[in-house]
Amino acid sequence: MHVSFNLAATFDAALKTAATAAGFDAADFSPEVRTADPKHGDFQANGVLPYAKRTKQNPRALAEKLVAALPADVLTGSDVVIAGPGFINFTLKPGALQAWLREFSTRAQLTAGAAVAYSGQTWVVDYSSPNTAKQMHVGHLRSAVIGEAVCRLLAFSGARVIRDNHIGDWGTQFGKIIWAYKQALVTAPADLEAALAAEPLAEFERLYKVGNNAADADPAVLKEAQQELVKLQAHDPENTAIWKRIGEVSFSAFQQIYDLLGIRFDYTLGESFYNDKVDQVYRELTECGLAAESQGALVVFHPEHPRFKEQPFLVRKSDGAANYASTDLATILYRSEHFKADATAYVIDSRQGDHCQQLFLTAQKWFDKTNRKVPHLEHVSFGTVLGEDGKPLKTRSGENIKLKDLLREAVERARRLVDERSSDLPEAERARIAEVVGIGSVQYADLSQNRSSDYLFSWDKMISLEGNTAAYLLYAVARVRSIFRKLDATPGDATTEAGANAIETPAELALARKLVKFSDAVALATSSLRPHFLGLYLYELAGEFSAFYAADKVAVEDPAVRARRLLLCARTLLVLETGLDLLGLRTVNRM
Repeated sequence: MHVSFNLAATFDAALKTAATAAGFDAADFSPEVRTADPKHGDFQANGVLPYAKRTKQNPRALAEKLVAALPADVLTGSDVVIAGPGFINFTLKPGALQAWLREFSTRAQLTAGAAVAYSGQTWVVDYSSPNTAKQMHVGHLRSAVIGEAVCRLLAFSGARVIRDNHIGDWGTQFGKIIWAYKQALVTAPADLEAALAAEPLAEFERLYKVGNNAADADPAVLKEAQQELVKLQAHDPENTAIWKRIGEVSFSAFQQIYDLLGIRFDYTLGESFYNDKVDQVYRELTECGLAAESQGALVVFHPEHPRFKEQPFLVRKSDGAANYASTDLATILYRSEHFKADATAYVIDSRQGDHCQQLFLTAQKWFDKTNRKVPHLEHVSFGTVLGEDGKPLKTRSGENIKLKDLLREAVERARRLVDERSSDLPEAERARIAEVVGIGSVQYADLSQNRSSDYLFSWDKMISLEGNTAAYLLYAVARVRSIFRKLDATPGDATTEAGANAIETPAELALARKLVKFSDAVALATSSLRPHFLGLYLYELAGEFSAFYAADKVAVEDPAVRARRLLLCARTLLVLETGLDLLGLRTVNRM
């Protein structure tokens, strides 16, 4: 049987070949191969039933014809059983399982096998996107960690991925900050510079609050702040210098968070980058008949859409100013023309659902009318992080929790766990393990959830060695590493594995069957852009390994048995470390 990374795809291709040989209408038949309930086998094909219904034939008879026409290597590599009215179940034989484990023995081989799925596609992933002059808080966590995992999954699956941090660095708030900055420069210049030297981003955030409160209280201040914005938009040197300083300190603070989370960006193209590109949007939308003026504003209607019949998409405000819609449309055009993007994933919270729908509808009609290739646009939406009270997570005083403070506390809590369990390790190593476990716990608590749902933030559940947690998975990695240390062996050593005989015990077979399903977990997580499917798989794999380790001793005298069990240990380590890396987590050798 041909061994490919994705065995479900292997069976799918074999069934399509058999369907042609059996006289099926190949264009109308889809095998629909998916992972099976373990009670029934490894993979199940469900496509016979809908095909039989469409063609008014007996599904069981069709399934029998299909199985009879399967290529010989599929039949020698797996047991094939027809169940019920026409489900086709495949159970891999031990030899096929072992062949897959030998074929995919390195990260490079796994990557090469997976890269077939999205090869040739260019994806832009738009994620994180904080506002400058503000500190990142817990509300920024989900976009950052989900977006990074999505990038890694797509890249692993063969896509060319462009990471774009579409920051908020333009708009009315900067007039208020500049006004407050200039006031402080006059009234307390030494205090201003001291604060900017100590905590620059916190100081700009404070200045915004000062300017905003003053503008709310006094129309004269509001007018002055608006004038500061007009000067900035006209490229006034003083105001531009202040604006650039805001951007520099913001990027520096953001990067500290990104470094902790293992996030990098290819581009940071904020709203200001598109400031000179919105006029083309207005002109083309008007010329192609999509946009029209309404009460002084430029709007697009989507009368065919039930929810947007009476809800216009505002692409230019009545005062002539651009808004999110303006820059978002300009961004889609730029990504299409400059990056040649086939698709863009917007990792934005679910509250922006209406905006994304109207944006995508407008872009699709615009591109159609101007004879451009329409890119695939997808809203990777997510829910809210909740506190123990079931409300959005805040401090006791009701403030947003700063993300740097949250991550710091995670490391401190993980350090207590590490000190308790591994006090014999050197201080520097315990500090490093605490950082990996603490940061990873925050990331994984998010990524293990279905992103569409809100989730409850609980320190006790998050940093625990029990349940589906980062600590549990990282401990599984460390435990496999310890096996190789004790036996003075190297994971993946070809000489050791060459002596392995056939997998035979129930625990060995169960672990091998779980390992070959890695490709299915990656495919499901990537196609749905839902990393939790991979997280669940890794948790189940760690459980299978634990059962195997409890049932079958690795350090046995028989060299052939020892070799095959070390092979299983090595592939478990490879898949766990690869999977955790795809989710953005680092691993440790000891815990």
